[in-house]
Amino acid sequence: MNPWDGIIPDHEQDAYRAAGFGRPAGLGRRPALLIIDVQYRTVGSRPMPWREAIAEFPTSCGEWGWQAVNRIGTLLALFRTRGWPVIYPYVSPKQVFDQGRLAEKVPALMTVGRNGYDFVEPIRPQPHDILLPKKHPSAFFGTPLVSYLIDLAADTLVITGCTTSGCVRGSVVDGFAYNFKVVVPHDAVYDRSRVSHAVNLFDMSAKYADVMSTEECVAALAALPPSE
Repeated sequence: MNPWDGIIPDHEQDAYRAAGFGRPAGLGRRPALLIIDVQYRTVGSRPMPWREAIAEFPTSCGEWGWQAVNRIGTLLALFRTRGWPVIYPYVSPKQVFDQGRLAEKVPALMTVGRNGYDFVEPIRPQPHDILLPKKHPSAFFGTPLVSYLIDLAADTLVITGCTTSGCVRGSVVDGFAYNFKVVVPHDAVYDRSRVSHAVNLFDMSAKYADVMSTEECVAALAALPPSE
């Protein structure tokens, strides 16, 4: 079962396959893990149903986010063991002159209180990780991410976090455009809309990334030889 089965009609999936979309690209040899916007503002202070979670943080995805956090933790443990790079693209508080169109479209992102911008404790950054403040959906736009990845000799991006339809998708498309191999563990990304989550995963799988479960992703990564 794929996350989009039952949402994308079978005949539409057949049309993509017939056109040759969705072929797996595989992994390279030097992966980097991106954990995008996994902050309390996107999951809440604890696992809660979405309708309860938005009373705390209007931008929270609720328990769906916490389910993904657990999967990200599994990936993170492997990356830490193998010494592979971990990068945290994240939204940080913006000054008035720096809010731009995002403040017009989603003003709640600009008014997050308390510890909303803090990284979620179970998968928080460690001192050797790369923190990447961003001002737009894509982790690449207006940031030095490409420079970091070149310096790390990374050839594969494992992209996790939120939201599937927003910052994850934007980063996947740009990573693909820069000729990185891109992997999206579908249960390690999250969105406030299950339909949008599924449709965007289908589209990314068809065009830009290898979409698989965290379990499958961990198995594929674990089979890679040690980095030179």
